[in-house]
Amino acid sequence: MSDESVRPPLAMTMGDPAGVGPELALRAWLARDAASPAFFVLADPTALTGLARRLGLAAPIAEVAPGEAAAAFARALPVAPLAARADAKPGAPSPDFAAATLESIERAVASVKSGAARAVVTNPIAKATLYAAGFKFPGHTEFLGALAERKWGGKAQPVMMIWSPALAVVPITIHIALKDAPRLLTRELIVSTARIVAADMTRRFGVARPRLAFAGLNPHAGEGGAMGREEIETIAPAIETLRAEGLDVVGPLPADTMFHAAARARYDVALTMYHDQGLIPAKTLAFDSGVNVTLGLPFVRTSPDHGTAFDIAGKGVASPASLIAALSLAARLAP
Repeated sequence: MSDESVRPPLAMTMGDPAGVGPELALRAWLARDAASPAFFVLADPTALTGLARRLGLAAPIAEVAPGEAAAAFARALPVAPLAARADAKPGAPSPDFAAATLESIERAVASVKSGAARAVVTNPIAKATLYAAGFKFPGHTEFLGALAERKWGGKAQPVMMIWSPALAVVPITIHIALKDAPRLLTRELIVSTARIVAADMTRRFGVARPRLAFAGLNPHAGEGGAMGREEIETIAPAIETLRAEGLDVVGPLPADTMFHAAARARYDVALTMYHDQGLIPAKTLAFDSGVNVTLGLPFVRTSPDHGTAFDIAGKGVASPASLIAALSLAARLAP
């Protein structure tokens, strides 16, 4: 008997029900093998059954409670039904389904807290659709941080990392307008983010002494102040604080020269100053194998590194590769 057969399953959210998440869940179950971790989906069983039929996917659905999922996984995709309506038409997002999207996330986290699941794997959500329904958080990551505080207590600073065998990258400012990044980039934020990254690289990934490389904010890392002073006044002092604490850190480095193969071999994680500075190289190098991992939480959360893809939802062409990678990494990281 394998370890996976006796461990709690992974809790998978459906994401936006009008996006590719439901289809990817079906395809991930169909792609399972003997080493695949068991998982269940928090979704609408009837909607998933209909989607599988329309796409010609031989994926039977088993309506289960989370505690019954592992036993059902070999014969059918286990689905824990939602109370809110989730029968969206693929490719037609609507605020009407925001309640179901959020219920799926909340119940997945609750399943880990109760011991019915050992990690959360989330499918993509559409923030604009949730905003239209009154969602108050900047994004998925921040919502998970609030759920962690509510269910575990204490303060959580969720940190987004895009991980792949080729590159692990952490953007220090995340879901904000680019014009706001310099203002919100502080020494305190850089230091607290790096501490979390270092701790979770050791605790979750087993890297005894993580090597962290910091990008500059400006071209050429500011060129000695000629192209901006953030490197001198904010980033370098933060790095010195971290170095004094014993962390293995380097930077600030010019972002345009720190992502080629030889440069990547010199660090374990790249910390960038804004979202696209890090996610463009990460998704270019490993779009299908990249995984979004949230550090700084009391539970493991992974996700595909792509969005809802409304334009191809329900058309039978979405690739489950990133979701399968997210499942595999969650199983590796979860205790």
